[in-house]
Amino acid sequence: MQEVVDIDIKNKIYKIRGKQVMLDSDLARLYHCKMEPNLLI
Repeated sequence: MQEVVDIDIKNKIYKIRGKQVMLDSDLARLYHCKMEPNLLI
């Protein structure tokens, strides 16, 4: 079971400008949090 979770998480890690990042929506899903929309002005 742990191996499946590790593989799923690794698939959510992206490399942008040489840094490993995860999308906030993926992090929220991982930690079972509710996503709130960000307002950009």
